[in-house]
Amino acid sequence: MILDEDTTPSQREALERLFEGGGVGEPFDTFASVRATTLPTIVAPVEFKLAGIRSRVRVAGGDIFDLSMARIPNPVTGEEEEIYIDKPTGFTATRSEMGMSLVHRFNGGGMSWDHSGAYAEYCEFDYSGPD
Repeated sequence: MILDEDTTPSQREALERLFEGGGVGEPFDTFASVRATTLPTIVAPVEFKLAGIRSRVRVAGGDIFDLSMARIPNPVTGEEEEIYIDKPTGFTATRSEMGMSLVHRFNGGGMSWDHSGAYAEYCEFDYSGPD
């Protein structure tokens, strides 16, 4: 889990509890049940540019995590394609836009990968806890 350095200790504790799952509710319990490895929480500066499928996020200036997305270009014309998945009973989102990563790199906690040029998806979501 990556948390912005501006989170307070109580916010960090609450977010780590959700991440652990185990009785906190959906979808967090499901996410925790399918995860084989948990790395230590990373606390670092997080930069977001929220722009739908053209969003970008960087952690520690891109040294830990760097992701930027775009629409998929048509292989013949080169024009961007708009591709959506509608999931009326979706558990994370009911509508997502498909795209590709321009950059998708992670290096932290003893793991690293580079999935640049691969699948990316953007969706909006809104979760709230019990009142």
